[in-house]
Parts: sequence; C-alpha cells; structure tokens
Amino acid sequence: MIRIDDPDDPRIAAYRAVRERDVVGRGERFVAEGEVVLRLLLGDSSRHQAESVLIAESRVAGLEPLLGAAGHVPIYVASPAVMDAIVGFHIHRGVLAIGRRAPAEDAAALLARLPPRALVVALVGVSNHDNVGGVFRNAAAFGADAVLLDGASCDPLYRKAIRVSVGASLVTPFARGGSGWELLDALADAGFTTFALSPSGELTLEEARPAARTCVMLGAEGPGLPHALMARATTVRIPMAHGFDSLNVATTSGIALYRLARGA
Repeated sequence: MIRIDDPDDPRIAAYRAVRERDVVGRGERFVAEGEVVLRLLLGDSSRHQAESVLIAESRVAGLEPLLGAAGHVPIYVASPAVMDAIVGFHIHRGVLAIGRRAPAEDAAALLARLPPRALVVALVGVSNHDNVGGVFRNAAAFGADAVLLDGASCDPLYRKAIRVSVGASLVTPFARGGSGWELLDALADAGFTTFALSPSGELTLEEARPAARTCVMLGAEGPGLPHALMARATTVRIPMAHGFDSLNVATTSGIALYRLARGA
C-alpha cells in the first residue's frame, strides 16, 4: 500500500477532480466507487481491469482481504481530508478505483457470440445515468445476456451509472454506438424478436410470448421510442391503473425482464 499525503501527488492524478472529469469522459478509463463495486471490478467476472485503487485510511482494515487479492494493482491510501481534496468532494464511502475498459465491441459482434437462447435489452436515447444503471442492475438480476445502447444513451461506465447498477455494468456484456435503427438491424440479422415497450403497445406484457432470442427495447422517459422505430418491432404495454400511463424506464425494464425471462 502506498501512502498519499499530498493531494497534488502525480501518482493519483487520475483521481483528481472526479466529478468534472466524469462530465467530459475519460477515454479508456473509468472511475468505480464503493466496496461492492470494487469487489466486482477485482473479481473474476469483471470484463474490465483495475488499474489502481484509492481508499481512505479508515477503510484499510475492513478491506484488507480484498486488497490482498488485488495482485499488482497499486493501492493508494490517504486520510479522508486528503482524499476529499484529491477528488473534489466528500467521498463518504472512502473507496475509489480507476478501471481500464475492455476492448469495445459492436452490437453485431456481441449478438453473434450469444447462445441460441438469449435475452437482451436495447436502450435508445436513454441518457439518464440513474436509469441506465438501474437497467443494468435489472438485466443482471434477471439473467439478461447483454445490453445494447445507441450512441445517444449514457455510457454504462460513467461513475454514477456503475454505482447505481451496483457494479452490474462491469460484468454484463454491452455494446454502445450507432442509432436505434442500426440496433434493430443487428438484432434482426441475429434472429432476435424485438419487443418495443410503450404505453400504446398493441400487446400487453402478458400476451407477449418470448422467442428463443428475445430483445426488450426501451426509450427515454417522456419521448419514449420513435414511432418509426416501433413500427419495425412488436409493441408491448404494461397495463396500469386508470390515470397513469407510464413507468420509470428502469422499473419497466425490471417488470418486462422478469416476465420474459420466465418464458411465460
């Protein structure tokens, strides 16, 4: 473990001003926050690699077994005050890590390597970090094989998205880029039946019967999925009480995945 007493120490430059640098992106690197997320990042199921860890000195004893298994990853330790000065705000969990992304994969390549029976989620224009993190958490919880995101959707490795996903975006395969129409093309070419979730869906979720390869497609809250996009898919709605016509997109994903994962 490497003691850090100076917030300007060049060895921890990657952690400096975390919030501002998250806004502009970090290229090949990302920031992971919290003990649960760190365990996944350092675990065998992570698709990405830890580059370094920065923890508050008060967390060292409790994390010693985990940190001992980190191999050659540098572990930086600082007082809470120095850690806060480094990152630019109070990190009450006292655990941060810098990760390096796995090589990017496009939707067609990702779908091609999935098993004959597969369940995936596709997001179009979902730019809210909390919603993307929530969708990834649900995808992992209900056994989805992958998540596809168009280029307008939030990066699943944004710090807040990782945190909300409880690390699920570190272990769930995903591809991000292109348009919703390009995602639909890739899904069709790979033999997927796509269910587009919308309050105006032609089928209820109970009526929808999953195929061997099924995709749940979701749009942003408010505008939802473009009508031209839904015209190329089977539209599905979740019936609800009179006076309410929609749910949070992450909540919708959980209900739809639970139903379709069961094959009911």
